[in-house]
Amino acid sequence: MTDDHALDAGPPVRFSDGEKINPFQVLIELHDHALRQSSGSSRTEALTELALAAAVVSWWSRWQPITIHWALRCGADLADVAEATGLDPGEVVRCWERWTDVQNRLDIGGRPAVDPVEVRTIRARIRAEVGR
Repeated sequence: MTDDHALDAGPPVRFSDGEKINPFQVLIELHDHALRQSSGSSRTEALTELALAAAVVSWWSRWQPITIHWALRCGADLADVAEATGLDPGEVVRCWERWTDVQNRLDIGGRPAVDPVEVRTIRARIRAEVGR
């Protein structure tokens, strides 16, 4: 199902439908839906908001580790990343390490999906910041 088809079918009332929408479009849909809601919301309106919000959370949780990596790669320190994400520093490190472990095992044209030297450099910076 394409993104256009998902939207033409009407607003989603199930997570599986909301997840099929382009992640940027689902944010727009959630925003627009929230602005259109009346005080007497219907069952469908409530389920639509729930499905859209669940899709946003799902997309974000998949993107968060790569955006953490990008911020660390750009020189952000662990405290900055923790503040930006609302996570504690330990959660940031665990999230980033799980992601890098998977990326290092992926083989794309004979190379890992993420530069191992870059990962080691970031890991060393993190260890220096937390004193381990």
